[in-house]
Amino acid sequence: MHRVVDEICGEPVPCEGEDNHPDGRYESGGSPILQSARDPYCGTVYQGDFMTMAPPAPAPIASASLSKSERSLAPDIARGFMLLFIALANMPWHVYGRSLDFYGNFADPSDLDRWVRATEALLILERSRPMFAILYGFGMAMMASRLIARLDAAGAPPGYGAKHARILLAKRSVWLIVLGGLHAVFLFQGDILAPYGLTGLIALAFVAVSDRVLRRVTIAAVAFNFLVSLPLVALIVAWSYRQDAEATEIPLELSPYAMSMVEGLFATITTGVLSVFLILFLPLVLAGMMLHRAGWLTNPGAHLRELRLTFGVGMVVGIASATPATLIALGAWTPDLVGSALAAWLSMAGGSVAGLGYIAGFGLLAHRLHGYGRRGPVRAVASLGERSLTGYLLQSIIAVSVLSVWGLGFGYQLGYAGVAVFSIALWLVTALIAYALDKAGKQGPFEWLLRRLVYGRASVGSGR
Repeated sequence: MHRVVDEICGEPVPCEGEDNHPDGRYESGGSPILQSARDPYCGTVYQGDFMTMAPPAPAPIASASLSKSERSLAPDIARGFMLLFIALANMPWHVYGRSLDFYGNFADPSDLDRWVRATEALLILERSRPMFAILYGFGMAMMASRLIARLDAAGAPPGYGAKHARILLAKRSVWLIVLGGLHAVFLFQGDILAPYGLTGLIALAFVAVSDRVLRRVTIAAVAFNFLVSLPLVALIVAWSYRQDAEATEIPLELSPYAMSMVEGLFATITTGVLSVFLILFLPLVLAGMMLHRAGWLTNPGAHLRELRLTFGVGMVVGIASATPATLIALGAWTPDLVGSALAAWLSMAGGSVAGLGYIAGFGLLAHRLHGYGRRGPVRAVASLGERSLTGYLLQSIIAVSVLSVWGLGFGYQLGYAGVAVFSIALWLVTALIAYALDKAGKQGPFEWLLRRLVYGRASVGSGR
């Protein structure tokens, strides 16, 4: 019998994609049984709004975590493929030495580049952010529900589990904001960790509400987002692209590194402010919470009809809404400011629906692959999904090293076709790294770091 340590005490509750590891630290089966004589709730001590871990190692209790074989494949597959979408969307921002047109696309592209960009606009762009937000909300709800259920089963007072979950998730959100800010300043100003961390702090209010309340708040947030937030952001984006293009008389050169750090800081502050005051990502995070409660990804076989319908609607809406942006990328339509803002709004709003549709599609794929098991390419993609934070940050580390002017400089005047090839190769490399880590029974390094920051030294005593 392996030694079992509850995630709340010696080991943290798994982050997204971190349920279990093959080193036997978590065991499945049975109800949580209280075994700590020193502290009835695993040595957790509350001091006002702060949580500290008692210094001695907590006594082991049975864990409710799933074993590797019992774990649902769908969330990991969805996160793994989401990182491919992120790579395709983000890598063009690492290119330098090219001018941009009024719509934020490379000016004077080749025919091949034009078609590659149009395909990305039709199927990829404005999908990765919604997918990330939805899966982030899914992960928050999963962590909260397991914490609450585990503490309730251990005899905790009413409301204790929800309070405990909010405190741990708040700490995690704060550290995501810090990591995201560092990511934006030193690597990539298009960071999404910080704004999602800020959104997570808002979403904490809804982790333990009833399904009815969550549904009503989500519907209201979606309506505000589609009718107020996204139109305003689309207008700002369209205007900024035109300003940048009109101010550029020579090909754009990447700013010196010091200037890029300033721009990254400004970008993360601006995006953070907009994400809070315009609740840009809250509707999607709440939708992810609803997705977890519905069980679509944890048990896709029981929800095939809903998944198929969501996938179909998402694809139709996504393609229809992205058609104007696709025509712009092809050079078939050159709208004015209002037209380009409308195209951006349609792409963003429809991309949110398409992002949910893609997640449903990956749920269907995971159900079909269930009999195949976690081996070969499936294990590689799922392992990357389990280590999505590491996969996301590795993309920026490698891209800056290879493409940037202060790295190897291979991004100079690179076209969309070349960027797409690099993006796919980069995703494959990160999947292989995740596969190797999984075979070795290791967390991703940034998952390890986040655990240490949130839960302290006791959570990483094993070094895994």
